[in-house]
Amino acid sequence: MSEDWLIYKEFRFEAAHQLPHHDGKCRRLHGHSWVGRVYVSGNTLIQDGPKQGMIMDYADIKAYVYPLVEDYLDHYNLNDTTGLENPTSEEIARWVFDKLEEAGLAGLHSVEIRETCTAGCRYQRAP
Repeated sequence: MSEDWLIYKEFRFEAAHQLPHHDGKCRRLHGHSWVGRVYVSGNTLIQDGPKQGMIMDYADIKAYVYPLVEDYLDHYNLNDTTGLENPTSEEIARWVFDKLEEAGLAGLHSVEIRETCTAGCRYQRAP
């Protein structure tokens, strides 16, 4: 019998952005209280030590995410800090995923970004 787990670590940040190609209000500079989730998958649990029974410690995920939040996301204009011309939720999710992948986060499955309590997206690479 095969087993799989999918865990996530949630993070939050306050940030501004503008979508210069949008045909509505989002064309103007505005801000959101963003919520993100980093999903990590695995099919085996750590067998011994202080992390026994986990696929990964949530604190280990946070160690990868925290520098992105502090240095690029929280209280920044996302157009400036991410290098994205049009930082939609979709583009930000892919940006975070790419940064975590570059940093070597093992088991990285997907990244979810919610810009409001009713709207967001989840990005994952196609296999």
